[in-house]
Amino acid sequence: MGWSWQSFRCRRTVATGGVATLLCTVVSVMFLIFAGYKQADTAQNQVTDAWNRVVPLIRQGPLPEILDSGEVSGIQVVDDRGHVVAATRNLAGAPPIASFRAPDTQVTTARVLCPPPGMHGCMTVFSYRVFQPQGPWVLYIAVPTIPWYGQTASLLLAVGVSVLIIAILTGWTYRDLTRAISPVNAIRAELAEITATDLGRRVPVPAKYEEIRYLAETVNDTLDRLEEAYARQRRFTADASHDLRTPVTAMRTRLEEALLHPEDADWPRTAEAVLSSVDRLHRLVTDLLSLAQLDARTSLHRDPTDLRRLVATELDHREHRKKIVKDLPESVVIDCDRLRIARLLGNLLDNAERHATSQISVSVRRDPSAAVVEVVDDGAGIATEDRKAVFDRFTRLDAGYARDANGTGLGLAIAREIAMVHGGTLTIEDSDRGARFVLRLPAADRQVPA
Repeated sequence: MGWSWQSFRCRRTVATGGVATLLCTVVSVMFLIFAGYKQADTAQNQVTDAWNRVVPLIRQGPLPEILDSGEVSGIQVVDDRGHVVAATRNLAGAPPIASFRAPDTQVTTARVLCPPPGMHGCMTVFSYRVFQPQGPWVLYIAVPTIPWYGQTASLLLAVGVSVLIIAILTGWTYRDLTRAISPVNAIRAELAEITATDLGRRVPVPAKYEEIRYLAETVNDTLDRLEEAYARQRRFTADASHDLRTPVTAMRTRLEEALLHPEDADWPRTAEAVLSSVDRLHRLVTDLLSLAQLDARTSLHRDPTDLRRLVATELDHREHRKKIVKDLPESVVIDCDRLRIARLLGNLLDNAERHATSQISVSVRRDPSAAVVEVVDDGAGIATEDRKAVFDRFTRLDAGYARDANGTGLGLAIAREIAMVHGGTLTIEDSDRGARFVLRLPAADRQVPA
């Protein structure tokens, strides 16, 4: 991935550099102000030391013509007539370096002169009033003007350290982000190579960064589910194609045979056989459309429904070949799509009719937080290892196929999908005899409107 302003690495590196620059600038300015203050304080101490040395010489004498400069740049003593009577060696014979004097109400004052006469560069000149019997004299002391940042060395030090810190932080951030993003780029590159025909590939899982490791593991888990779903979809498509082809082939064969020998064909019987295949094809297409709607998670038309009344109505409207035992002691209200729940109940009853020997038991009750419907037949039952498989699409156990060869193998799959879209479950649980299907749906805390 190149350097782009839209990239996270670029933005974060620039942001880090900007923050580091701001912080270093603030710290450097504070450091330079402190350094300038310390340098100015040092210069003031140097001026004070010079004053302490020269003033006693003026008052007590003798005053030498050449004064020791000490740590200051220059000293001059001017008498009451304006003549220089003493000076440091660098100002010997020079005119006064300043003409200003401290006002009568003050002992000292200072000004910046660029440059004072006889000197080079800007100097801060201090003027002290020294009282003498014949009149006040003036003591001039010159020191280099101190900038706000102190010495140039302090400025270079602050700039150098700031640049070094900014470079280190920016470089470290760029390097660390590059290392952190590398696994993400590897994941992206691998995902770009994965196609529908090569779902077995997985993205690399880094060992260093925990968050990115979790991301890679989640992506791989998603790919696992996607591969499994794609495999199921392929099986579903193959099974659907096979089951759709079977009645179409049967109809075509019957009609071709009848057309080859029309005078010998039993047309009523042929029509019945074709109609039977059409019925099977219609059931299969209807079930496939129902599954497609459920897979698409189309909206449900939920209404408060008395589940006991819905089950009783469904039982009353059906023609039963087996004895029905009802156990509907109490009303249980659920929010549901009535047509789909009726379809679910119908599929369970159809399955029970195919497998029951003589009797089917249907019960409705309320658990602490769920409405429960049980449909139990007295047939051979379902083996524990097959209880999950019977809900797979186009799955028909040998016993079920023997009892109804025209079944689509989608009834229980549709029933479970309807239960799931309602936030419930459909399972097979243990029973003394036969198969026991248990439907659990969220119960509503209200009554059905009258």
